Amino acid sequence: MDAHTDDHPAGPGPRVRVLDGRKIVFDGEGFLNDFDDWSEAVFEILAKERGVIRITDQHWRVVRFLREFYAYHGRAPMTRQLKEGAGMSMMELEKLFPDGLKQGARRLSGLPNPKTCN
Repeated sequence: MDAHTDDHPAGPGPRVRVLDGRKIVFDGEGFLNDFDDWSEAVFEILAKERGVIRITDQHWRVVRFLREFYAYHGRAPMTRQLKEGAGMSMMELEKLFPDGLKQGARRLSGLPNPKTCN
């Protein structure tokens, strides 16, 4: 099975799931606890769970930009930087990630929860 929840109940605390054959810890809002636990396979599983039916090159462009920016700067890009870096308008970004930038793009890209960022 690709994804299941271990003994940790859903809610405000951490939750462990097995995705792509690995145990991955998520916070209570569904963000990965460890940036390095992310993989393309994990993205594909989570995206489908969130209703992204078809993953396109545009999705990958946004995800790769977010991950590269975070890895270099230690923080997520501002909206303007994301639009410029991905070469897309806000409307295009919102169509790609129905849950929005925070709950959609950032979470699916494996970036930490903005509430826990310094």
